[in-house]
Amino acid sequence: MKNLTAIALIAFTLSSCSKETKTVTKVDPETGETITVEVPAEDSAQTAANAVADPAIKEIDGVYTQRFKLEVGKSYPLTTYQKDQQTMTAPDGKTQSGTSESRDEMSFKVNKFENGVYDITIDLLAKKNTQAANGKSISVDTRQAEPKDEQLKMMYKVNKALVGNKLNLKMKENGEVVSINGFDPIYTKVTAAVSTLLKDAKQKTAFTQGFKESFNEIILKDQFTKNLLLLPAKGAKIGDKWSVSENATPDGKIKLTTTYTLQKVGDGVAEISVVGGIPKKSDKKTQEGITRSMSSELSQNGKIILDQNSGWIKNQSITVKTSQSETLSDGKQSQTMKSTSNSLVQVNPAR
Repeated sequence: MKNLTAIALIAFTLSSCSKETKTVTKVDPETGETITVEVPAEDSAQTAANAVADPAIKEIDGVYTQRFKLEVGKSYPLTTYQKDQQTMTAPDGKTQSGTSESRDEMSFKVNKFENGVYDITIDLLAKKNTQAANGKSISVDTRQAEPKDEQLKMMYKVNKALVGNKLNLKMKENGEVVSINGFDPIYTKVTAAVSTLLKDAKQKTAFTQGFKESFNEIILKDQFTKNLLLLPAKGAKIGDKWSVSENATPDGKIKLTTTYTLQKVGDGVAEISVVGGIPKKSDKKTQEGITRSMSSELSQNGKIILDQNSGWIKNQSITVKTSQSETLSDGKQSQTMKSTSNSLVQVNPAR
């Protein structure tokens, strides 16, 4: 016991006297390897703050896997933002442009963690939609008063009835969503909010059914999985690529393919690059002497930043470009309509 005490005292003395530099272990962001380096003493505190002994995104034999290590009592943000700028060109060369923006704010408060499952309260905080075209703009914002325009009142009432509500999420440590509950009270509240605008019983029933189809457990499970669980289940090494395909059309004939690359891990974050899209598709049909030719393509690129310690998404910024062209021809003359769109899709953007 005395020997152990002496060793402890020597270690304490050495640590106290070594003020200028300290040896720390960190992850090389370029190679993903664990290295030991000397850093100024004042910088070591920051290094320690950016790293934990058992991070959510950790490396074993060069392979990084993602899980979630969330703090009980803490809230984690999930704000989605999208901006679309569209330009249409008529056959005579004249153009029309318009811009639309949407912002959806939520927070996830961790209530408890038991048997490998998080109990989380999802707070629906705010929604905002804006559109601008031909020098005019309109806005529907749940943090502002109800718009006077009758055509905007429906959207406002629905959004206003949505925010302020809570859902309960059960999620495993590996990111698998077990369940999301609490939809029925929201359905009742939203239906009541639009009842003053929808007098006809059939209209009200049709609206409620449509709303349920767009806002339910399946839809949110898919949204949360895409936005939160980014690394593949088997893990990835620095430089590894993996692709995900999803239907771009209801019939599944056109696929949107997204390719992810784990670029680096270090200093408390993991960075993933994103590329992909829909290759150019062309179609031509002739009916009653008129030939209709159509072509379209989509490309996307950007990056996603994850918090290495918690596994939660810190930021996502992806640009999406689409172009479409339609030509009608009778063999003697033709007319072409073109449409281009530039979109910015972000998660947890800086305000």
